[in-house]
Amino acid sequence: MKQMTSAEIRQMWLDFWKSKGHSVEPSANLVPINDPTLLWINSGVATLKKYFDGSVIPENPRITNAQKSIRTNDIENVGKTARHHTMFEMLGNFSIGDYFRDEAIEWGYELLTSPEWFAFPKDKLYMTYYPADTDSYNRWIACGVEPSHLIPLEENFWEIGKGPSGPDTEIFFDRGAAFDPGNIGIRLLEEDLENDRYIEIWNIVLSQFNADPAVPRSQYKELPHKNIDTGAGLERLVAVIQGAKTNFETDLFLPIIHEIEQMSGKTYDPDGDNMSFKVIADHIRALAFAIGDGALPGNEGRGYVLRRLLRRAVMHGRRLGIHETFLYKLVPTVGQIMESYYPEILEKQDFIQKIIKREEETFARTIDAGSGHLDQLLAQLKASGQNTLEGQDIFKLYDTYGFPVELTEELAEDAGYQIDHAGFKAAMKEQQDRARAAVVKGGSMGMQNETLAGITEPSTFLYETESVDARLTVIIVDNERSQVVSEGQALLVFDQTPFYAEMGGQVADHGVIKNSQGEIVAHVTDVQKAPNGQALHTVKVLASLALDEVYHLEIDTKRRYAVEKNHTATHLLHAALHRVVGEHATQAGSLNEADFLRFDFTHFEAATAAELRQIEEEVNQQIWNALAITTTETDVETAKAMGAMALFGEKYGKTVRVVQIGDYSVELCGGTHLHNSSEIGLFKILKEEGIGSGTRRILAVTGQAAYEAFRKQEDALKEIAQTLKVPQMDQVPAKVMSQSEQLRDLQKEVAELKEKAAAAQAGDVFKNVKEAKDLRYIATQVTVSDAGALRTFADNWKQKDYSDVLVLVAAIGEKVNVLVASKTKNVHAGNVIKALAPIISGRGGGKPDMAMAGGSDASQIAELLKAVPEHL
Repeated sequence: MKQMTSAEIRQMWLDFWKSKGHSVEPSANLVPINDPTLLWINSGVATLKKYFDGSVIPENPRITNAQKSIRTNDIENVGKTARHHTMFEMLGNFSIGDYFRDEAIEWGYELLTSPEWFAFPKDKLYMTYYPADTDSYNRWIACGVEPSHLIPLEENFWEIGKGPSGPDTEIFFDRGAAFDPGNIGIRLLEEDLENDRYIEIWNIVLSQFNADPAVPRSQYKELPHKNIDTGAGLERLVAVIQGAKTNFETDLFLPIIHEIEQMSGKTYDPDGDNMSFKVIADHIRALAFAIGDGALPGNEGRGYVLRRLLRRAVMHGRRLGIHETFLYKLVPTVGQIMESYYPEILEKQDFIQKIIKREEETFARTIDAGSGHLDQLLAQLKASGQNTLEGQDIFKLYDTYGFPVELTEELAEDAGYQIDHAGFKAAMKEQQDRARAAVVKGGSMGMQNETLAGITEPSTFLYETESVDARLTVIIVDNERSQVVSEGQALLVFDQTPFYAEMGGQVADHGVIKNSQGEIVAHVTDVQKAPNGQALHTVKVLASLALDEVYHLEIDTKRRYAVEKNHTATHLLHAALHRVVGEHATQAGSLNEADFLRFDFTHFEAATAAELRQIEEEVNQQIWNALAITTTETDVETAKAMGAMALFGEKYGKTVRVVQIGDYSVELCGGTHLHNSSEIGLFKILKEEGIGSGTRRILAVTGQAAYEAFRKQEDALKEIAQTLKVPQMDQVPAKVMSQSEQLRDLQKEVAELKEKAAAAQAGDVFKNVKEAKDLRYIATQVTVSDAGALRTFADNWKQKDYSDVLVLVAAIGEKVNVLVASKTKNVHAGNVIKALAPIISGRGGGKPDMAMAGGSDASQIAELLKAVPEHL
């Protein structure tokens, strides 16, 4: 077996499959594009689903890749085991309806065992297979594999719901008896036992059936086009080839671990407890790659995942004695390790470090807040004489404050308290169940559509044409080919078309189809790309259309022109964002409609009013500069040399279109555009908002819609000026400021009067003291204008020794408000309010010294006051 670096192993994989006619697919962005079923790209095949389900036909049916991936379903196991990771690389080779079982197995065995390639010893390789899949068994035997090295396993069948599925055959490497302390041997594989001896390095999925949950597996229908989907974890391959005990003792992780040693002053011992080193080394890789791909820490979705990874890594840093911010310092090391295939980490190093450092600093403050809350909880336990920290409280510290469970347990146990582990697990499970319920269902590939995939007739889109005579080459009605259609809805393909198929955020053209007499025979309501790239027109049929006849196609030019205004403005907006907000503000999605544009971009905070104003001014300045718009067709490398900006998550073919707007904007784009920026007329931002963690959205309009937006604002300002009775609109701000100051003075005066009234009323309220269970209490109804006045009563009550407990009820409008305050440890105000609130059809809660509730049944106020003694 050759000794190789991780970079050499990755490259050898790609080179081997390239020698077998595969195209090398670049690693896609970790943030999925147009796939709401995935939080992250989690496998090599995740970005190829469109090929496997037949919605797109690839130029080359043989594909190979090295795909960065993230999986977060068992973060807690990272660091505890030898092979769990959050971010990892999946090596794959794929066949889309081309070669199948024989070649996949033969070539896989050649790559692993040939002296020219990895040169694995053959006697160290074992294969599992689906028992009914005798074809795979026989193919392995034909390759020279000993029968004793072939293990049947019922679990070797891949399917995730409806769609492509099939048996799989897995390849394991035997690391020897030293990793089998129980001397269990081959039973570890036969019984599918967790072990460190037989390491799975590769899985070959033979995708040959259309899975259908409605029927038994034996009745699945064969796919019209069989596929090969494989996955080999780079980290595992590297560990085996480099003879490492775990994945962490390889050149993918050791440089990071050595940096942590320098920072902590601790030594990494391959045979010792190194969980903290491993967690930090794993998590910083995931953070660097995910942030580099546009994801940002936040409170939901993938942002929450990143925040959780960072906080877990920081806490393990503290375990190693690192109390200052340190994670961001590891980013250059990650970049250097991965530079040969992922240069983007070093290219975006400054931005990635900025985000991580800022998040570390924020978490340091969070730890202080969590520590303060934990101190309160422990003080309450001590006061009540209890000795167990409840699971719900531990979970609140974890979920609300981001306080690690391990730290909570450690501090509580040091203080002499027990931990409610079962309660915490129950609370955690409830959260996980809620999260699972919120996940978008799906994830499997769609069913292959043989009819659409079978469209091979060529079709040309004409960019600069608004109408053309074209021959009708395909008619599809109810998913079947037809010679003629005379009513209803149909899908049509022509040998050429002026209709733009929806793509890259630009909506499809609408228009009409006319016969030779000039009569409209169909309305075009949508245009999408067929699997082989043709424009597939969705039409509402008005009169008969026949195959091979010539028709006149006309787009709705007014609609196209409006869309082009917004699409061209989107390019200017993207460039302006880069200049004003920063280079990291890249496109995360867009929509160019006829009446508005929507632009999503990555950014870690809301754009300020000043930034939005500057962006709007820049875009309009480029419109007024009347910049020429040119389009050039070239290859990707030349386009990038021209300074063209590739859009978020897009894949490009051999020939690309470069759209230049003067020297202000250069982008790769397949859409249609204006000829001069002045045609946009005017640009107006309507709204900027957050749509997810680390992603912002700008909604804007152009041309007449922008003029109308400005006019609407002007009309509103005129109305305000008339209301304020100022003669000139430019005097409105000063007048508003003046009236705001007057309003604040009046509000302050009202508040003072309320306090005086409450104090006067309190004199009578606090005289009515009663006793129950050796406690002095006051329970009465008061007349106040808002719930804040109840707190004022309570503040006055605290000043003197009127009673031990205070209960106040007030009917405010249609609602009932209740306040309970306590000066004694024997009465928990929060518990009392929970008991009283249901009487008035309400609920509430609070702290031991003060709690409030709201209700809706004022008729029960007397009953509530009567019930106070029994609940003290």
